[in-house]
Amino acid sequence: MGNFGIGQSIRRIEDQKFLTGTGQYTDDISTPGQAHLYLLRSQYAHAELKSIDTAAASASPGILGVYTMSDLEAGGFGNIPYEMVPPDQDGNEPTVPPHPILAKERVRYVGEPIAGVVAETLAQARDATELIEVEYGELSAVSTMPAAIMKDAPQIWAETPGNVLVHWAMGDKEKTDEVFSKAEKIVAIDLINNRISPTALEPRAAIGEYDEKSGKYTLTQGSQGSHKLKDWISGKATEIAKEKLRVVCPDVGGGFGMKNFLFNEPLVALFAAQATGRPVKWTGDRSESFLNDTHGRDQASHAELAISKDGIFLGIRISSLGNCGAYVGQFGAMIPTMAGCGMLCGAYKMQAAYVDVKVIMTNTAPTDAYRGAGRPEAAYLVERLVDKAARELGVPADQLRRKNFIPKDAFPFTTALGMPYDSGNYEELMDQALERADWNGFEQRRKTASNQGKLRGIGLSYYCEACGGGGADSAHIKFEEDGSVTMLHGMQNNGQGQETAFAQIAADTFGIPMDKITVKMGDTDEIPKGSGTGGSRAAAVGGGAVVKTIEKVLEQGKVIAANVLEAAEVDIEFDNSNFTIAGTDRSVSLREVIKASYEEATRPEGVEAGLYAAEDYAPDGMTFPNGCHICEIEIDADTGTIEFINYVIEDDMGTVLNPLMLEGQILGGAVQGLGQALYEEAVYEDGSAQLLTGSFMDYTMPRADNTPAFNFSYTEVPSPNNILGVKGAGEAGTIGSTPAVVNAIVDALSIYGVTHVDMPLNPHKIWHAINEARAA
Repeated sequence: MGNFGIGQSIRRIEDQKFLTGTGQYTDDISTPGQAHLYLLRSQYAHAELKSIDTAAASASPGILGVYTMSDLEAGGFGNIPYEMVPPDQDGNEPTVPPHPILAKERVRYVGEPIAGVVAETLAQARDATELIEVEYGELSAVSTMPAAIMKDAPQIWAETPGNVLVHWAMGDKEKTDEVFSKAEKIVAIDLINNRISPTALEPRAAIGEYDEKSGKYTLTQGSQGSHKLKDWISGKATEIAKEKLRVVCPDVGGGFGMKNFLFNEPLVALFAAQATGRPVKWTGDRSESFLNDTHGRDQASHAELAISKDGIFLGIRISSLGNCGAYVGQFGAMIPTMAGCGMLCGAYKMQAAYVDVKVIMTNTAPTDAYRGAGRPEAAYLVERLVDKAARELGVPADQLRRKNFIPKDAFPFTTALGMPYDSGNYEELMDQALERADWNGFEQRRKTASNQGKLRGIGLSYYCEACGGGGADSAHIKFEEDGSVTMLHGMQNNGQGQETAFAQIAADTFGIPMDKITVKMGDTDEIPKGSGTGGSRAAAVGGGAVVKTIEKVLEQGKVIAANVLEAAEVDIEFDNSNFTIAGTDRSVSLREVIKASYEEATRPEGVEAGLYAAEDYAPDGMTFPNGCHICEIEIDADTGTIEFINYVIEDDMGTVLNPLMLEGQILGGAVQGLGQALYEEAVYEDGSAQLLTGSFMDYTMPRADNTPAFNFSYTEVPSPNNILGVKGAGEAGTIGSTPAVVNAIVDALSIYGVTHVDMPLNPHKIWHAINEARAA
């Protein structure tokens, strides 16, 4: 469809409202009679709750209610559910500790909610929390995984002896040990994947409402999926029946995995709405976000690569610790295990692989999915290990990768860890990136920089990730009488441009302008079902659902067109907004067919008014986007500061729906990855487990002036696993960037014999590594 077709760089149609200030986020919404919620949070990381006295707070001006966990339990509100925890090595299900909405008997991390205060104004609620008297019995706390599994460590839960929630494994241990016994060389690395605070631009917020006449609750909350929240709340976290709960998602200012989940505060708001008979609004401030949003990453790994005499990778062996915090998030135990470990073969052929993971509980905020959810951790480990192997073997990093890549003609390819890779052309993509980065000319540039007193480094990473699978999703499409289209979809836009992508698919097929298409998401009363957004599945699954539904719409249109043209349905073709008898010039327009669908006299049996259709779609399997990142940097050895010289990305995202939106997703993800590599780290104090990075004064974010000008391009290698041939793009940039940046810095420092520095590689850490190496 010309300017609106698939493959066109169309600007996002939803941007206009955001740029003009007419978007509506949760905090923008005010309801009549609205009250405000504020929460008292624990100042201790681990303590007994001996008593909670709310009398003074309850008597404060403007206070409508002060609630503790006992109040919530009496009202049918219980524990925050978890979605999945992997079995242990023997296949046994672990015992998962309960996660009360408000602390019960004991607090287990700093910032854990203890009581909720509802008042006429936010200031009144905030002031009243200071009048709640809590008697604590302070206990020893532990914030790091090595400390948590020591013999004399404080026990966080009786249900998890030794603070180990589950000990999980993947792969063939016996075969892996066998190939390692035959290896000519074994390369090993120990690394930390640092803890990250998600820091979405829009903090979490929620509005709870209760209608006494109908007994129905409404939760308004920016999220990544309203139906998932409804499922977790109804019958799991509360006794609210599903038909008595509506979840509405307005505009969302960034999700990154964190807004997938059910948190304490929205549940307290729902309870308080029923208890007070008033709508209750809660908006988190930035300090609360740092304290109680689920954190990401936080893994420690030892990895070994077995290599033959001629430089062939034989196998990989990994043991890891994954920190899930004080409570088990919805997917918190999956991230260091099932979500990412399958990708630990990377882009390489290997005979065997084995992964051993312990999921550890600590006195820290729970962790869960953060952009990439396990796959960035896997790619970082593999690509740091491969780079170290190249250095130890004295082989160029690109040549060692080339020798071990899964070849183009081997796809579909099942890895040693059982992952069914769909398609790829790794060598071609890397060659394109090497050429654009002038890889072969780097050593001359290094010499020039050295003559100027600077350290120059170049880093390569080749990532592969798994995404775009999962269960089915659905789309509902109907033409209105004026010829416009309304589409209902169970996905949820968080800034990725899904409204544009889905409208673009419809415009391309129907041959109508995009401004005639309205895409609605995020209301469980209006949209029957949906899995929401996560795992880079919006285009592969959500877009596939749009395609299948459009096919159903056109099938109905052909029935009407056949009647009008007095022809057989099988002879009707659709193209460029017209239904035509094949091989003739006799046709009827889409607009005329729509009009006929609204007239009972001309609407055949089985055809809906407006050609309404709804279809489910599930892909045949996951997609495996992949690509090459090459980062070139320069370091000032006297200060440890780095400067980006060049950053090249060559990606395979399968069929590209919208190149402009694809580039935005890749570059945004890459910035988040280099944020982790260079700046970001959520740090808890040893001993007290107090969060030391609880504001932007302490937690460093990447900015425009320390972000490279990316040189991005892509190669289309369609996926055979979904109807559009697309591969997920939302997380890919994050996955490829961290190892490329760290590899570049280590390359620059290799002159001093430095072989590894853990993230974040801030100037002080780089300066310290240089001076420590000089002294040695």
